[in-house]
Amino acid sequence: MTGLRRLSHAVAEGDGISILVEVADRAAARTAEAEGAEGLAVRAHAAGVREASQLPLLWMAGSFREAKEAGADAVVLVAADAGDRLEELFEEAHELGLECVVRVRDEDELEAVLERVDPEVLLLSAEGAEDGQHYLDRLLELLPDVPAGKLAIAELASAGGEDLAALERAGVDAVLLAAPGGG
Repeated sequence: MTGLRRLSHAVAEGDGISILVEVADRAAARTAEAEGAEGLAVRAHAAGVREASQLPLLWMAGSFREAKEAGADAVVLVAADAGDRLEELFEEAHELGLECVVRVRDEDELEAVLERVDPEVLLLSAEGAEDGQHYLDRLLELLPDVPAGKLAIAELASAGGEDLAALERAGVDAVLLAAPGGG
């Protein structure tokens, strides 16, 4: 990675569990940074976000080339959507100088991703939760399968202090909080 802002470094160097916040505009980016976020995430080109903050920027949707042009430092690669192109897309992100965060929903996806591309950073989603299963329980089920030395980011719509404490105790490195009313 040629950029100065590496998401993995921000997460690994943080005290305790790192917070990444999804933002939609310049004001939200400034607020998140002022409140202690260690990284920002966007789902599309959000006007002024890159200019408003020097925090690492995680691009969550769209093309990797678009992410690079928008000043992103890392991209999310959704394992379920990548299918047979997982290796190709992973390599494309790296060729563009972007860190690649691979999103997984269950143990099978996690195992396949680790065998096929061995990413440094994994985004654990509770999307694969069974009916009635609490999102936190789902995330904690995935965590033991993340190898030592890999960074684990939990994807949450929201999280209270107890949730964050439980995730930190379990070994989650960071939490990605969705934008209010979004994602």
